[in-house]
Amino acid sequence: MGENSKLIYTADDEANIREAIKAFLENDGYRVRAFATGDELLEEFKINPCDLVILDVMMPGTDGFTVCVELRKISTVPIIMLTARDSDLDYATGLSLGSDDYFTKPFSPMSLVMRVESIFRRIEFDTQEVKNLKEASSQSTLSFGDLELNPGTRFSLLKGKPIDLTPNEFKLLCYMIENRHKAFSSDELLEAIWGYTGEVETRAAHDTIRRLRKKLDGSNVIIDTIWGFGFRLKVI
Repeated sequence: MGENSKLIYTADDEANIREAIKAFLENDGYRVRAFATGDELLEEFKINPCDLVILDVMMPGTDGFTVCVELRKISTVPIIMLTARDSDLDYATGLSLGSDDYFTKPFSPMSLVMRVESIFRRIEFDTQEVKNLKEASSQSTLSFGDLELNPGTRFSLLKGKPIDLTPNEFKLLCYMIENRHKAFSSDELLEAIWGYTGEVETRAAHDTIRRLRKKLDGSNVIIDTIWGFGFRLKVI
């Protein structure tokens, strides 16, 4: 396969895992640099930023969560977290700190490649969407209950006060408000927000909704569960 212009950094202290990730991504045409620690990746990123980061959570030195926080201070680069523990806390922590998705070890390298491809497709779509928003009125605001979101400025208010939302949380809320009169399946949300097809297995939608529910505590807007189908946004 031909050379891809996208540059990916991955950090994992297990040599066999980082080399497998590097090999599969390079086989798909990406340029990849593999690091044994998150500190090494972070230092290189400050000098030469990449297009996507894949971070192991548990590494010698600075852990993946902390590296994620440091990257988010300087960049909106897509971040995928890798964890050896099938823990809800790990998932929620990674997503709340600003990662785009996560993988639980052991995982299929081909599945990781599929998610990487989906993320880059989503970025291309989002870039065009941002251009369209800038061409529209910068004052355009989405209102629902006591929530106000401005897609153009990415500013969000709850009861008139700023609410801190990750990019995916913001986009998910905007999508649900824009389509407030319908219910959403997990597959629809994954395709609309993450760019994933049904063949990509992930709990990203469920975990992001769980984080949003906590952040909307005290709001008259709730994300209601429709058992056997998905979710619905409503005012109580």
